[in-house]
Amino acid sequence: RGVMEEAAAAADEGTRCPQAGEPLPEEEEEEVLHLAKQRRMLCSEFAAITSSDAEVACSFLAGNDWHMQRALNAYFERPLEKEEAAAGGMPPACAGPGSCIDLTADATTSNASVNSTDSRQQEDDSSFSLISWNIDGLDLGNLKERARGICSYLALYSPDVVFLQEVIPPHLCLLQVGAGSYTIIPGNIDGYFTAIMLKKPRVKLLKHEIIPFPTTSMMRNLLVVYVSISGNEICLMTSHLESTKNHSKERMKQLQIVLNKMQMESESNTVIFGGDTNLRDSEVTKLGNLPNNITDVWEFLGKPQHCRYTWDTHSNTNLGAQYKCKMRLDRIYFRPAADGGHIIPRSMDLIGLEKLDCGRFPSDHWGLLCNFDLIL
Repeated sequence: RGVMEEAAAAADEGTRCPQAGEPLPEEEEEEVLHLAKQRRMLCSEFAAITSSDAEVACSFLAGNDWHMQRALNAYFERPLEKEEAAAGGMPPACAGPGSCIDLTADATTSNASVNSTDSRQQEDDSSFSLISWNIDGLDLGNLKERARGICSYLALYSPDVVFLQEVIPPHLCLLQVGAGSYTIIPGNIDGYFTAIMLKKPRVKLLKHEIIPFPTTSMMRNLLVVYVSISGNEICLMTSHLESTKNHSKERMKQLQIVLNKMQMESESNTVIFGGDTNLRDSEVTKLGNLPNNITDVWEFLGKPQHCRYTWDTHSNTNLGAQYKCKMRLDRIYFRPAADGGHIIPRSMDLIGLEKLDCGRFPSDHWGLLCNFDLIL
């Protein structure tokens, strides 16, 4: 049977069955139709969130009493179990949403390597670097190899701040091994979520908060972290705004929440937002463009073409898409401190452009590497 028939049949099971040949009372028939429609919508949402097909969606939802969060947890726990078995029992990422996972205590990281990195960073207080990357945890293919590839890029560039989107629980376990000198603040621990990584000891964590998106159907929120870098107080934000063309209205509502939060922050602080915005330029225009005090870093730098498209099915074959599409889905926004001049965007580049040994790229998105100058 098709998924719609499965959903309707499951709906029937929750109602009283009349005797053979007896028609359902009108009220019960209406209830059955409403429940079937509701479950079809749940299947569609689950499939959109997980990039799975309708049959998989219906199977997981039906197996979890049509509870979306439990079904998503069951779906994403599968690779975690495989990783634990392969690694002989990896430590679980059990911190709560918004809590800090201090990876410097990991036994696999030598003090010598951490101290060496710290001393290099302390030599140059005139700049800092940031990576924003949707690491595509929803794609379970070659998950471990791709996660290790991402850790290799973090080791190569040693950014001070990392914004990650589409993180899943196994990623936190792998980052524990591969990113020993960072503190990680996850935006959730269930399903998939965002995370911010802060290089120690240079980036000092002050506080953090999670702002929910009230009407999201895809478990999205805004993760906000307050830090100090070389005496400059900075508010860092990341999010994964609602996906797909059909959710434009919700995505624009979420962008407005982000922009409002950026403007609400203390004028003495620099504010940097980055993430997978899924934005089309027309959506920003519909909102009346960005506020005067908030800048799109790519535009500020003169719209360099080499780092314009972060989602490019011409060059990135991970999805195996038959269509060819290039979009600037990943963006970085910047609101300077009111007195200005302390932090200035200097450059932007794409990362993750090389295939791994498994024949795939680390993600279906390119990462953004952005460098800022600090005026001391």
